[in-house]
Amino acid sequence: MSTDDARADDAPIVPRTRAEMRAAREAAERASADAAAREAAAARDAADAAAREAADAAAREAADAAAREAADAAAREAAAKDAAARDAAAREEAAKDAAARETAAREAADAAARDAAARQATSRQATGRETTAREDTAWEAASRAAAIREAEERVAAERRAARAAAERAAEPPASAPGPASAPGPASVSEPAPAPEPAPTPVRGRGAHAGERAPRGRRFGIALAAVLGILALAGAGLGVVSLTQGPRVTNVQVDPQHAIESSGSRVILTANQSLDAIDASQVTVEPAVPFTVDASGRGIGIRFTVPLDDDTTYTVKVAGVTGKGGGPSADLVERFATPASTIFLLQRDVSGKDKIFRTDLSGEKAVLVYAADKIDDFRTTSDRLVVAIEDKDISKLLVMDRDGKNERELPLPGVGYISSGIQVSERGGLVGYTYSDRDLSDTEGRASVLVTQSLSGDDKPQIAEVGGKEANIIVWQFVPDSSAALFIDFDGALSLIDRSSDAGVQSLGLAASIQGISRGTYTAVVERLDGSVVELNLTDGSEKPLPASNPDYGTAVTITPFPGGTLRHVTARDDTGMPIGQAVIRVADDGTATSMVDVGAADGILQACASPSGQYAAVAIAPTLTDNPYDQMLLPLPQKIETHLIDLRTGKELVALSGFDASWCQTPPQF
Repeated sequence: MSTDDARADDAPIVPRTRAEMRAAREAAERASADAAAREAAAARDAADAAAREAADAAAREAADAAAREAADAAAREAAAKDAAARDAAAREEAAKDAAARETAAREAADAAARDAAARQATSRQATGRETTAREDTAWEAASRAAAIREAEERVAAERRAARAAAERAAEPPASAPGPASAPGPASVSEPAPAPEPAPTPVRGRGAHAGERAPRGRRFGIALAAVLGILALAGAGLGVVSLTQGPRVTNVQVDPQHAIESSGSRVILTANQSLDAIDASQVTVEPAVPFTVDASGRGIGIRFTVPLDDDTTYTVKVAGVTGKGGGPSADLVERFATPASTIFLLQRDVSGKDKIFRTDLSGEKAVLVYAADKIDDFRTTSDRLVVAIEDKDISKLLVMDRDGKNERELPLPGVGYISSGIQVSERGGLVGYTYSDRDLSDTEGRASVLVTQSLSGDDKPQIAEVGGKEANIIVWQFVPDSSAALFIDFDGALSLIDRSSDAGVQSLGLAASIQGISRGTYTAVVERLDGSVVELNLTDGSEKPLPASNPDYGTAVTITPFPGGTLRHVTARDDTGMPIGQAVIRVADDGTATSMVDVGAADGILQACASPSGQYAAVAIAPTLTDNPYDQMLLPLPQKIETHLIDLRTGKELVALSGFDASWCQTPPQF
């Protein structure tokens, strides 16, 4: 290849003529037009693609929306079915509950009326206890009346609930725009199948008018069904009662109260009104004295003495028939009483005095209260009352039985509680003899009897005889009442009751009050001539206290209990010198058995029986010659033991350090 040819290949192509130039220009224009056409085609393709993409997206969104709407519709339909199922179950349960509750309410109202009548009958029959019985009856009648009103209101409420349930049953379930929930039972073992949803009518101007008549008919049918169910249930119960005879539907008893006080009750409520009940139809095992009151569907058994502890009692009412006829039946119920506990005081000349609560084994003693100088204490079913010395004067404290919530009760002045304290459980009172600290021949009060409320809501009241404050030698509360029996400095024996307007009742002259029996209102009193009598406090009659067999001689103290007395006697030699002491259990028939005896070196300070007479607590001061007295307002030997005895077997249960057992109505005197 020549050099010229090489240069020709590298040189630009340049038109040499106008034709060539025009041809070149046209070629360039055609190329430009082609390029523009290609760009337009590309743009159209892109626009078509975008349009197709937009159309696809819109289609997908529409499909998703349709799917969601379908799902929501399905959920609403499922919720509506579930709501309908729950509502149907609720209506069925409401109807059943209404029937059962109305029956129970009628029984409760009958029981309340019967109990009120029983209490009123008891009040009318009571002798010598009218004031206390009126208080109990009024309180119980008010409670029963409230129970009747509450039962009637419950019946009315249940009837309204039944009508509401019937109305709901008559209405078709309405569809809701969203998920719905209906109230129903907390748990249902086998839910009823959900009903198929009925077509919802399109409501126009005439829709309501067209539906009123069918809805009213449905309501009437549903209401009639509910009332029919109630009637059938009542009839069924009546048939069962007539074919099976009476049966017990409820039992009321307070075992703890029963071992602490006389007058506790067992009330049996039957399922129907009963024919008259005679006391001969009732038996109680183990045997205990009782009275019977019966009215309507209720049978009340009142125990006139406290019951034994840790014992199962069986109450049987034989041959009970209903007022409407039918077969007879025996009503049998059992209840168990709890084990007893006892409070004791321990004095400590070098430390704090302490009050303990313990079981009868002494192995479960619990400290309840402690103070520098404790003179005396008493307990009620819910309170602990303590007399202490503080800066050479007395203070009176009341607290819970566990020693908490302590508060002080005011005394009549600045002075002393001179002979211990006593409490009246029934009257809610504490009593004591009081003397002013600043006392002279012409000024101050000496040994006046003071009673006041344990609640602290009144002022101390001083007993008066003939309009003057009485000076008291000895006194005691009458168990299970608010009355007090006392002997004044003139030897007059009197009875006073804060809860009545009877005033002071004179009962003659006496030298001492030995004790007052629980549940019988009978006091053991020594007259001025030395004779010992049983004095009936309700009518003033008296009879000599029977001698023991064998005869252990004159008793130093006599403590009555249900079924007999505990007598503290002193044995003497031929010269009359004491050679020993003993505590004798004497039954009502005079049979005597020695429970505890000590030699001349020891001293028996006190013997008390448990409320039912099941146990005895005997306080003994050992070795008196080496047992100095403390320096308290109520001085006693520094060492004292309390021996617990089973009075039924004569066996000693345990000897405990301490004295002033809570079974005792008064503190020990020595």
